[in-house]
Amino acid sequence: MPDSAIGADSPRLVVGLGNPGRRYENTPHNLGFMVVDVLARRYGIRVARRECSALVGSGRIEERPVVLAKPQTYMNASGGSVRALLASRGLVPQSLILVYDDLDLPWTAVRIRARGSAGGHHGVESVSAGIGSTDFPRLRLGIAGYRVGDGAEFVLAPFKRAQKKELDEVLDYASAAVASIISAGVEKAMTMFNRRASGDTAEEE
Repeated sequence: MPDSAIGADSPRLVVGLGNPGRRYENTPHNLGFMVVDVLARRYGIRVARRECSALVGSGRIEERPVVLAKPQTYMNASGGSVRALLASRGLVPQSLILVYDDLDLPWTAVRIRARGSAGGHHGVESVSAGIGSTDFPRLRLGIAGYRVGDGAEFVLAPFKRAQKKELDEVLDYASAAVASIISAGVEKAMTMFNRRASGDTAEEE
């Protein structure tokens, strides 16, 4: 069953975090945008309307109403856009599903959680501050899992050749995970989709 706190007819707001502009298109920090793009293609949703400083599209995923959004404010200032999108539809924070990259997880790892801290991710910090809550589902996509020299430089550098070979699989897997959160709820989606790395579908602790 879908999450009980959210009515069956209440939209889910799926927000992918990233940076607008061609310079950032093929970088790990834009994985959130990329997942939204895959969901849009898969479910026939056009994400092109400008609203609340975001590109937005409405449709249905697994028979549930959804709003897909890509804030255009740049990553670290995403909170105002997300706050406005929730408010414009009268939605609670739990209606949000936030998708973003995470330096702390290894490449291809996926982690779904119902709530939690930002873990040092400035985009998530902005969203949490903007909506006044950390109580919202999120999907984290691993990009490193080891100490990097310059985090900002790392997340904004183009994907490596090896990563490009696996990128489509990562995006397909992540988009299926988002659809599962919408249709089956966070707890079931965690059991089905949390994984440590490529080919490892065991549930995370």
